[in-house]
Amino acid sequence: MKNRILSKFDFILIACVLILTSIGITFIYSSGINSDGILVSNEYIKQSIWTGIGLVIMLSVALIDYRKIYRYTPYLFAAALAVLVYTRFFGRYVNGARSWIGIGDLGIQPSEITKIIFILFLASFLDKNYNENQRKRFFFSLLILILPMGIILLQPDLGTASVFLPIFIFMCFMANVPVRYIMIVILSGFLTIFFTVLPIWETEIYHGSIPIIRALTNFRLRMLIIAASLAVTVAGILGQIFFKKKYFYWITYVFGIISFSLLASAGAGKVLKPYQIQRLIVFIDPSSDPRGAGWNIIQSKIAIGSGLLRGRGFMQGTQSHYRFLPQQSTDFIFSIFAEETGFIGGILLFAVFFCILFRIVYIMKQTTNRFGYLIASGILGMFFFHFIVNVGMVMGIMPITGIPLPFLSYGGSALLTNMLAVGILMSINNRRLDFKVAL
Repeated sequence: MKNRILSKFDFILIACVLILTSIGITFIYSSGINSDGILVSNEYIKQSIWTGIGLVIMLSVALIDYRKIYRYTPYLFAAALAVLVYTRFFGRYVNGARSWIGIGDLGIQPSEITKIIFILFLASFLDKNYNENQRKRFFFSLLILILPMGIILLQPDLGTASVFLPIFIFMCFMANVPVRYIMIVILSGFLTIFFTVLPIWETEIYHGSIPIIRALTNFRLRMLIIAASLAVTVAGILGQIFFKKKYFYWITYVFGIISFSLLASAGAGKVLKPYQIQRLIVFIDPSSDPRGAGWNIIQSKIAIGSGLLRGRGFMQGTQSHYRFLPQQSTDFIFSIFAEETGFIGGILLFAVFFCILFRIVYIMKQTTNRFGYLIASGILGMFFFHFIVNVGMVMGIMPITGIPLPFLSYGGSALLTNMLAVGILMSINNRRLDFKVAL
C-alpha cells in the first residue's frame, strides 16, 4: 500500500520544488535584514507557512484523478469570472491594482488561481472540439482568453493579465490550431505594444517630432487611419464572399490585425496608469528617470553585476540590506540571490528551473490523454513565461511588469497556484497511459 502511494509522486518535480522554495525562504529572510544586521521583516515565516500548505495541496492533488474535473471545468470557469468581477469592484488595492480579496491581513489574489482554471477549461474545450471547424474552434478559444484577461486588465493588473497570452499560445499550438490563427494573437500583441510605445518614445526619449509617428499622437489622423484600415478589412471580407480569391483572405488577415492593434493601442493609452507608462519609458531608457521609475532596474543590474562569479556571500549583499532595491522579496528576489551567490548560483538556479520545464515536456510526451497533454502544455507556458520575464525584468532586458519568480518570490497566492500546478502535473504523469477521460 505504501509503495503504491509513493509511486504516484514524481520525485524529480518534488525535489525541484523543495530546492526552489527553500532558496526562496532563505533569501526572503536575507531580504529582511537591514544594514545593521537586524531582522525587520517576518515575511520568511509567512512564506514558510504557505510552503507547508502548498506542499500538502500539491501532494493531495497528485493523488486525485485530474480527469474527473473534466465535466466541471465550465462551472469552475464561470465561478472564476464571477470572483474576478467581484474583485474588480469590491477588492482591495495593492500596488495600484484592485486585485485582492480577504479579511484583515489575510488575502488572496483570485487572478492567480484563475490561471489554473483557465488552463483546465481551455484544455477541455480544445479537446472536446478537436475535430471541429478550426476557425470556429480558434475564435471560441479566443473568447475564453479575452474574458478573464479583459477583467484582470480592468483591475488593472497588466503583469498577471499578460501571463494568459503565452498559456493560450502554447495550448493552441499543441492542440493543432493552425499557426496562421495563432499568429493573429502574436502579431496583434506585438503591434499593439509597438503602437503604444512609439508616441511615448517620441515625447519622453527622442524629445522631437517625427511626421510618421504624428499619426499615432494626433487623434484625427489616428481615427482616419483606423477607418481606412477597417474599410480595407471589410473590403477583403466582401471579396472573399463574392469572388472566392485567396488574396482577399490575406488582405483581411493583414489589415484586420493592423486595425485591431491600432484600436487596442488607443485603448491602452487611456487604460494604462502613469506608473505603467513610466515603466515602458525606463525600459527603453533607464537613465531617463534614474531616481524615479528607472531606479529599480538600475539598482537590480548593479546587484546582479556585483555578485561576480561566486557572489558576496549569504546576507552580505549591499543593495538589499541598504534597501536600494524596492520590492526585493517579491519581484526582485533574483537580484538578491544573484548578488549573494554570483554567476555560479544563478546558473544552478537556472538548471533547476529548466529541469522542471524539461520534466513537463517529458510528461507531455509520455501521456496518451489529450486533456492531460493540453493541461501540461498550458502549465509549461505559464512557468516558462514567469521565469523568462522575471529574470529578464531584473536584468533590464524586459520591462518591469510585476511578474513573480515561481517558488522564490514572496507571496502566498502565487506560491499555492504553482504548487497546485505541480500537483496536477504529477496526477497527469501518474495516469499517463490512460487514454480516456474519467467522467
